[in-house]
Amino acid sequence: MGACLGACSLLSCASCLCGSAPCILCTCCPSSRNSTVSRLVFTCFLFLGMLVSIIMLSPGVESQLYKLPWVCEVESPTPGILQGHIDCGSLLGFRAVYRMCFATAAFFFLFALLMICVRSSRDPRAAIQNGFWFFKFLILVGITVGAFYIPDGSFSNIWFYFGVVGSFLFILIQLLLLIDFAHSWNQVWLGKAEEHDSRAWYAGLFFFTLVFYTLSVTAVVLLFVYYTQPSACYEGKVFVSLNLVFCVCVSIVAVLPKVQEAQPNSGLLQASVVTLYTMFVTWTALSNVPDQKCNPHLLTYLSNETIVAGPEGYETQWWDAPSIVGLIIFILCTLFISVRSSDHRQVNSLMQTEECSTVLEATQQQQQQQGVPCEGRVFDNEQDGVTYSYSFFHFCLVLASLHIMMTLTNWYRPGDMHKMISTWTAVWVKICASWAGLFLYLWTLVAPVLLPNRDFS
Repeated sequence: MGACLGACSLLSCASCLCGSAPCILCTCCPSSRNSTVSRLVFTCFLFLGMLVSIIMLSPGVESQLYKLPWVCEVESPTPGILQGHIDCGSLLGFRAVYRMCFATAAFFFLFALLMICVRSSRDPRAAIQNGFWFFKFLILVGITVGAFYIPDGSFSNIWFYFGVVGSFLFILIQLLLLIDFAHSWNQVWLGKAEEHDSRAWYAGLFFFTLVFYTLSVTAVVLLFVYYTQPSACYEGKVFVSLNLVFCVCVSIVAVLPKVQEAQPNSGLLQASVVTLYTMFVTWTALSNVPDQKCNPHLLTYLSNETIVAGPEGYETQWWDAPSIVGLIIFILCTLFISVRSSDHRQVNSLMQTEECSTVLEATQQQQQQQGVPCEGRVFDNEQDGVTYSYSFFHFCLVLASLHIMMTLTNWYRPGDMHKMISTWTAVWVKICASWAGLFLYLWTLVAPVLLPNRDFS
């Protein structure tokens, strides 16, 4: 009897895996939106790929990767540096990460194409978006297995440039998400202050704004101390100085009377978050500078057993502080993409999401009041219209896959097999992304002022 009950339980779980999001989490979560649960499950697929990529970088895995067809096939062009002396295990780990992230990016790109122009859950394709999770997992596994048998050739070199573009765009998306978070935070606390007629909420906003600006100024000082030299590192000095000036400018614009009149909720809290994130991106950019005088993350190795790749005699410390902090921010921002429900009009326009409308809220309440209890249920809140663009959400996960690929490999370029350091490409991509992010934030501030007759909703 116990075996029969166990078999029935397994069949029930299997049916949920083949069914929809309301079924897969019906007994595991409190009452939740169908749109949120589906995004969370897709995000779990992304995190699963990231976890496998991290495992590929572990020391004991490369011994199994030698059996694959793309093992250290490049001949050594540099006299004095033999192929046998190169850390082939590290190369295999990086190239394995490229293939794993290629599989996740291809998986999400497939769904991005499939979900174009889905307007509501009544569309037959919405059932694919919100269900059939077991088959989706099988598709992801199949793409992953196939990716590991792609001959190396020019694959890694070409995919590196896809990673550069994707990471650039995802850095911008992270900034937009932080702006959205700061805006929502500011709006909620201002509402609490007016509701309770208490100055404590204003004091809290002032405190966190001061903390963020203090951290930003501290970051600028540390960048000048550790990443520049009095008679060298001119690029780093220019990058830090320019970003500091740009952040001061956007902070001033955020509190201008005309901007405040057009956007009463804009203020220094959002500007302080943007400033701190810009300093973080500047930090990660300078940590990729391929010059040991200007980059303390480059380690020198001189031993009789290993001939160090690269004419300068140094290589990159892959799990450094910027990479770890960047990985944490990546996880938080990706989770925020899954659960966000913004009321910031400019951010919604850029992120292809919709505001929490009263129509959708009424639909949710109506479904909750139906005969089936709502406790532990996931209800469909998209019958009258989707709350986010399915296609754009998957495109964001494509960019996230590319960004995590570049982060885990520390922007290693596959073509530079005998020079295991980051390149100036990584530096310029991150610096340009910080400038583009500042411009986007500035545009969200001044657009309603410059174009008063245009509806940004």
